[in-house]
Amino acid sequence: MSNSLKTIEANNRPIHFNESGYQALNLHLKENSYSIIFIIVDTNTAEYCLPKLLPNIETDLTIEIVEFDNGEVNKNIETCVQIWNVLTELGADRKSLVINLGGGVVTDLGGFVASTFKRGIDFINIPTTLLAMVDASVGGKNGVDLGNLKNQIGVFNLPVMVLVDSNYLETVPQNEMRSGLAEMLKHGLIYDKNYWEQFLDLKAIDFADFDELIYRSVEIKNEIVTLDPTEKNIRKALNFGHTLGHAIESYFLENENKTTLLHGEAIAIGMILESYISLNMNLINLQEYLQIKTTIKTIFEDITIEANDIDPILELLIHDKKNEYGTIQFALIEGIGKIKINQSVENELILKAFEDYKS
Repeated sequence: MSNSLKTIEANNRPIHFNESGYQALNLHLKENSYSIIFIIVDTNTAEYCLPKLLPNIETDLTIEIVEFDNGEVNKNIETCVQIWNVLTELGADRKSLVINLGGGVVTDLGGFVASTFKRGIDFINIPTTLLAMVDASVGGKNGVDLGNLKNQIGVFNLPVMVLVDSNYLETVPQNEMRSGLAEMLKHGLIYDKNYWEQFLDLKAIDFADFDELIYRSVEIKNEIVTLDPTEKNIRKALNFGHTLGHAIESYFLENENKTTLLHGEAIAIGMILESYISLNMNLINLQEYLQIKTTIKTIFEDITIEANDIDPILELLIHDKKNEYGTIQFALIEGIGKIKINQSVENELILKAFEDYKS
């Protein structure tokens, strides 16, 4: 368990690691005169993570727990309305603080609830899954899904701080850990070849050093976001694997005959598909493509995508937030560790990528 990880500054909003996070949180509570603390949790984090957090908070303020049912299916405006009502009934005002304790659904939705309640109150993210630690809780994106369209409604707004404590990962199932790993692999592919290469042989990873890998991932995401907070240009790099991955995720979410995929499982497929597209646009070579495909397929099981699934998946691309002027824009990799944004891709090539994924 590493305590030596330095705080990362993200646009003057600190990201603290492990023990130092609780010290910073308690100091923050001392220095700010909040009225009430609201901790937003889902049914899982209420059970497994809240008992780890509460003993670490030193305050005389009233702490209210606001719980909603876990799962992406509840990441919608209806849940927000329920929480806004609960906050109102419990006397929340502009000086209240929200602490979001959970995975990406909790930090995305809780951040949105806090950013819009009374035009915005302070919130702190304490991510409890690997995915939320390296991705969802960093970067100030908050929001909810509209039907099955992911993150259609939301705002850019930064938490006052983020606390990354890898102790929470002890409560996370294996498939959720893998889901977070997908975003870490992505950070290497788009930004840092050496980092990517650390994942080529998972058996060789010493999980005692896993904190360092999480730290580097947060650092990469933060560097990109700091350059481009509202995704006008280089932040689009973070969409690698997500253009097709989100469409696949949405399709599996809405289709009753399909098992819902975790975010990272869908992104893993998206990264293979978009690497194939990069290969065919001469941005990477065959050896690089095969290394990416083999590494990802070693970690993630193959998902069956039938021929008749592909049209509806492509339909969903049309609603992607990354579209501009009706054309679908991809972020592709240009060699491992570099990115090329705003690439238009022919449908025919997308179909070929699906063919290749199956092979």
